[in-house]
Amino acid sequence: MKLDLNDIALNLLGCPYENLDEPAKRVATHVAARTHLTRCTDSIASTPGQRAADAVARFGGSWTFIGVFATCLIAWVVLNSFLLARRGGAFDPYPYILLNLFLSMLAAVQAPIILMSQNRQAQRDRTGAEHDYEVNMKAELEIMLLHEKIDSLREGQWHELLEIQKEQLKLLAALVAKERVI
Repeated sequence: MKLDLNDIALNLLGCPYENLDEPAKRVATHVAARTHLTRCTDSIASTPGQRAADAVARFGGSWTFIGVFATCLIAWVVLNSFLLARRGGAFDPYPYILLNLFLSMLAAVQAPIILMSQNRQAQRDRTGAEHDYEVNMKAELEIMLLHEKIDSLREGQWHELLEIQKEQLKLLAALVAKERVI
């Protein structure tokens, strides 16, 4: 049972092939050609900057970063407090304005980098969702085609059974007629 694209579009999707959106056209093409639709969606090309943004976001959102960051902050405060108490002067005396400047610069740089990484992850998620949609649509269409095939086979079997039953009735009628003659 070979179907063309218009048959698939009209019979299974309910509209002409030209009116389908791009994912539905791709699915109809794969169904008509009986080809696989699955593909690896993890291999999206990335630039070195994007890979660096992913690495920064991965590290910036980890407990390791929080531990290192907390250790650095505590060391900064302790060192400055110690120098202030001992010598009367520290390189960043209380209220630690230089530390606040560094923290602000870190946040100003880290936030856009993490947003870039999140945007890339969102793009990967969208690509995966589109692929899942296409695979699900193809599976649904294939199931519909299988139902049609099974219905066709069942219909054919019913006709064969009716023909066999008619033949058996003729044979029984002939036997009954023969019985009456004897």
